[in-house]
Amino acid sequence: MGYIQEARENHVKKKVEEALRSKMKQKALKECDQFTSKYAQCASGRTLSVVWQCRKQAKELNLCLHQYTNDAVLEEMKKEYMLQQNGKGSARI
Repeated sequence: MGYIQEARENHVKKKVEEALRSKMKQKALKECDQFTSKYAQCASGRTLSVVWQCRKQAKELNLCLHQYTNDAVLEEMKKEYMLQQNGKGSARI
């Protein structure tokens, strides 16, 4: 399948894409809750020193979040959305 054809199949409206991104971020935060908590504990009571004192926790959190918030995940969500929409359309006919 060509790049252009694949892009057409996964094209969604801007508002739909924004909603999917929001859903993706919510899922990522839920899945990475333990790393978020560790980072928050480290950062508590710190100001500028959080940058170097919590570097390890921040890196762990970012690695976890990246697993759930990347282009591949978004494209998969778009495919699922389009399949759902196509399924609804054919059910009405």
